Amino acid sequence: MPAHAASWSTRFKLSLLAGGLAVTLLTLGGCTSIDAQTTAYVGVEHPAPTLPSEVVVLRSEPLRPHVRLGEILIDASVDPAPPITEVEAKLRDEAAKLGGDAVVVVYDHIQPVGAYLNGPLWARDVQTVNGRKLKGIVIKYQ
Repeated sequence: MPAHAASWSTRFKLSLLAGGLAVTLLTLGGCTSIDAQTTAYVGVEHPAPTLPSEVVVLRSEPLRPHVRLGEILIDASVDPAPPITEVEAKLRDEAAKLGGDAVVVVYDHIQPVGAYLNGPLWARDVQTVNGRKLKGIVIKYQ
């Protein structure tokens, strides 16, 4: 095989690989994300799971007597941001796993969650990456 044919073949394979990588990055860049971390409190009752459709999302602590079962931390993308209905659905799903009747949102902010450098060493530009941070307390009515 001539030398120029091998280099053409190698260049073609590399261009296909680069094209596939670019498509993958574009696809990933257009996706929204919602991650949740749930923590059950120690020393409280652990009721049976409830139905997510019955869990209520509240923005202030209710006046009814209740017990705090645990907390949920949500990390959501900002650009593009998921619909608020998806964020609330994630809260309901996680609260239902702990047996909660409601989840009280106590913290909901958009804040920097990371950064990346762009440009040459002598003229770098720092770009911040923002994310939505949300914390909810899972409660069970008495």
